[in-house]
Amino acid sequence: MNLSGSTESDLSHFEDVFSLELIHVACVCAGHNASRDVVTLVKSILFHRRNPLHFHFITDTVANRILSSLFQSWMVPSVQVSFYDADELKSEVSWIPNKHYSGIYGLMKLTLTKALPAHLSKVIVLDTDITFATDVAELWGIFRKFTDKQVIGLVENQSDWYLGNLWKNHKPWPALGRGFNTGVILLYLDRLRKMGWEQMWRLTAERELMSMLSTSLADQDIFNAFIKQNPVLVHQLPCFWNVQLSDHTRSEQCYTEVSDLKVIHWNSPKKLRVKNKHVEFFRNLYLTFLEYDGNLLRRELFGCPSPASPQSVQSALEELDEDDQCYDFRRERLTIHRVHLYFLQYEDTPTEDGTDITLVAQLSMDRLQMLEAICKHWEGPISLALYMSDAEAQQFLRYAQASEVLKNRKNVGYHVVYKEGQFYPVNLVRNVALKNANTPYVFLTDVDFLPMYGLYDYLRRSVVQMDMSNTKKALVVPAFETLRYRLSFPKSKAELLSMLDMGTLYTFRYHVWPKGHAPTNYAKWRTATTPYKVEWEPDFEPYVVVKRDCPEYDQRFVGFGWNKVSHIMELDAQEYDLMVLPNAFMIHMPHAPSFDISKFRSSPSYRHCLNTLKDEFHQDLSRKYGSAALKYLTAQRNM
Repeated sequence: MNLSGSTESDLSHFEDVFSLELIHVACVCAGHNASRDVVTLVKSILFHRRNPLHFHFITDTVANRILSSLFQSWMVPSVQVSFYDADELKSEVSWIPNKHYSGIYGLMKLTLTKALPAHLSKVIVLDTDITFATDVAELWGIFRKFTDKQVIGLVENQSDWYLGNLWKNHKPWPALGRGFNTGVILLYLDRLRKMGWEQMWRLTAERELMSMLSTSLADQDIFNAFIKQNPVLVHQLPCFWNVQLSDHTRSEQCYTEVSDLKVIHWNSPKKLRVKNKHVEFFRNLYLTFLEYDGNLLRRELFGCPSPASPQSVQSALEELDEDDQCYDFRRERLTIHRVHLYFLQYEDTPTEDGTDITLVAQLSMDRLQMLEAICKHWEGPISLALYMSDAEAQQFLRYAQASEVLKNRKNVGYHVVYKEGQFYPVNLVRNVALKNANTPYVFLTDVDFLPMYGLYDYLRRSVVQMDMSNTKKALVVPAFETLRYRLSFPKSKAELLSMLDMGTLYTFRYHVWPKGHAPTNYAKWRTATTPYKVEWEPDFEPYVVVKRDCPEYDQRFVGFGWNKVSHIMELDAQEYDLMVLPNAFMIHMPHAPSFDISKFRSSPSYRHCLNTLKDEFHQDLSRKYGSAALKYLTAQRNM
């Protein structure tokens, strides 16, 4: 699978015309955590590079989904990305017992001559826990220093592991001297293929496993045993190309000044907590790339005119009128945001009865405090899209890892949409959460709301009762609000009605925007015992349960205003029946007003543009649904 900001012919053109050699980099990546590590590695490479690049990722299903989406939305110029299925390679190495924490994926670098395209002659191979401090082209240039016989470039291992003196009865695999570390490898693929690499490493592994029984350091043990037998084949790289930051290493002997080092390798399980007298410098360098704004890496290479955006987006941008008062709104719709799906570990198997429901919402940094409460109120799967900067995403990661509640919930999919532009692209962010729900039904809500206790099970029963699988229905969950930051949450409808009568709760937005929820008919709901149908009315924006294949939110609406209203209109145009559930409720918790609502209230031009977008939406709806949409135009004229 290929994804790129440039086509292969474009990249060949760069090589021919500008003598910028295309550099190939390979990496084995499996799971959610390694996928995050890869992003930091790639940022460090992109920051320093001047050449076009081709990344080759050997991935499991999880990493493929995450990284293919990320690179597709990142659109870095002069970068091509290819993916190779790790599952197809498992049989090549699954027979090797391995004690290393990397598991079977820690052996897959042995298979690269087979996994990578036959026409690829050489490649730089990197672990995911690498940070570059220089241009990768310098490392690529070392291939020219290989003798005719050398096929592999490695840095000497900087620990005493292969010397066998770390503890009593320590028996490592055979190695040449201190051995070599395989976190950074230069592989001459065509030479390896010609000498029969696949058969040679297998024979080496089979021979040593008769006495060693298993590998301790995965592929590194087998590479070292092979080199011990064939020392003429290795080209030793200067040690600053792989400064190994694990405890008990000689890494400090690799450089006289920290500015000399080229590549940092966090190869200790302790990662950033490792002992080294310069660890603060290394940690700060790593954190710089961890939090670096990836949008800045979309810059074009000098002499490589490769547009980052697809041609269709470029054309649409050129058609915009910069003198249009609403230019900024229209431009925002064409902005392509980077998306990192499943930012944290995610595990969930939808229920087999076909009734499972995912809670779908979006949020930004100022709503993080709601997550724990939502998780306590909703035990089913959740799909959350988070609109954040790179630095904020790392703050969120630390917050989630420190929370006992969030740490123990694996059925929450967190999808980061990276900030860009001046508006909050609320419907784009919602759509990311919606598209990545994995259940037949979705509960479309906002993160400021707490569902009633037991709502997940109640909704699943309602899905069956309302025959949702065979009908077009949107189940309305009535919305209420409290103005109190501390609320004794009602445990039943009767308790909620009592609080409503006492003035502790209110129907949602009754005092500022009654039209938004009045059609729910709260008076009828008070005594209802069965679901009842309500008709669409202008500005109705209830929270609903629908099939996952419902229409997406209209992304022209950004910031505050009409983002949910337009979605309910489209559901109505598609003839969904709006059915209010008699024993369901949700409560909005108080918070400071958003920046966008403040802009809406204070800016006449903002309100003017919102009205313009409304008119255009009505026209588009009319073209799309014909007579079914005429009532919306009539309603608009009567307002």
